[in-house]
Amino acid sequence: MNDLFQNTEVAYELKKTSQIRKSIFLFRLITKRFLVKTLSNTTLFFLKIGLPIKWLLKATIYEQFCGGISINECSATIKKMMDKNVYTILDYSIESLKNEKDFDNACEKKLTIIKLSKENKLPFSVFKPTSIGSYELFKKQSSKDILDDEEKLNWLNIEKRFDKIFQYAKNQKVKVLVDAEEFEVQNSIDELVLKMMKKYNDGDEAIIYNTVQLYRKDRIEYLKKLIKLRNGYRLGFKLVRGAYMEKERQMSIEMGYESPICKTKDETDKNFNEALKLLFNNISGIDIFVASHNEESNYLVIDIMKKSSIKNNSRSIWFCQLFGMGDHITYNLSKKGYNVAKILPFGPVKNLIPYLIRRAQENSSVDGQTNRELNLLKKELLRRSN
Repeated sequence: MNDLFQNTEVAYELKKTSQIRKSIFLFRLITKRFLVKTLSNTTLFFLKIGLPIKWLLKATIYEQFCGGISINECSATIKKMMDKNVYTILDYSIESLKNEKDFDNACEKKLTIIKLSKENKLPFSVFKPTSIGSYELFKKQSSKDILDDEEKLNWLNIEKRFDKIFQYAKNQKVKVLVDAEEFEVQNSIDELVLKMMKKYNDGDEAIIYNTVQLYRKDRIEYLKKLIKLRNGYRLGFKLVRGAYMEKERQMSIEMGYESPICKTKDETDKNFNEALKLLFNNISGIDIFVASHNEESNYLVIDIMKKSSIKNNSRSIWFCQLFGMGDHITYNLSKKGYNVAKILPFGPVKNLIPYLIRRAQENSSVDGQTNRELNLLKKELLRRSN
């Protein structure tokens, strides 16, 4: 089984040879940390002064990691992946919104995407909490600061938007993944999502999944606490390693508090695998969404499922990778009958710049993983040339 993810013919069947060459070029760039940092800063500067570089971004890194500007542009990709039993999770990226009207509009957009997911027989949707509420307000609520009257009203509006999304999702029978965010806003997100789980996760399957970033030192205890307190509702967890590593470390230095994240990748890996074992030991009341590009963790899930006599297509277990990454995991798992999805960001290029920069930085900072991706792409290119 430990050679499952070696099959590059299955992994890259949907990619043209020209696309493989382009992916190799991009991943080579991404392995160079200094270059990624320089290009990220340069891109932001060029966009700020209005230089027309969106076409270049769209033809390169955007095309690698995103589905298109609109749902229509994503439709061909959705169908191709569906033909391989890989489900799409549409992620319309909206960042840096500031006012209540924008937050209301963003909420309506999420409802539209849930509706489109239902129509396209896609089982999941996803949203970022600070796309429907003020980041600063989530931050104040997380630190238990006293809110003024306007802030209290705005927080109530956030709760109403959460409730509206989950109620509609439950009616449409579409599950919702709630993104994790920075440490300084996560407590209020966790509390609000748990409140909604108690209300809507009352059936045989979870409707709401909270995202748990296992690079945080405190997340195992968080999981244990929720498992212990669970009473008559299902828990849903999406497990990830974490997306804000460099930012969290820098913020803890600037603000003078202990970094909330693990010091090493090995510690994070240990946390992630410990979380998997903990959740599987309590699987009767939990649905698990394993969002990982780490082969070892995916093999661990397969092994636990086998030893626990859990069927490959159990509705309680899902695997997921980001579009443009981890195809060797995604398509080889789907070939074996596991439930697999790809998160497919879409939207205007300018909206996705922060996401694309995070992807580039994350890939450049994960030792070995990007090189692994690069080597597999080269292997497939060589196979095709023989």
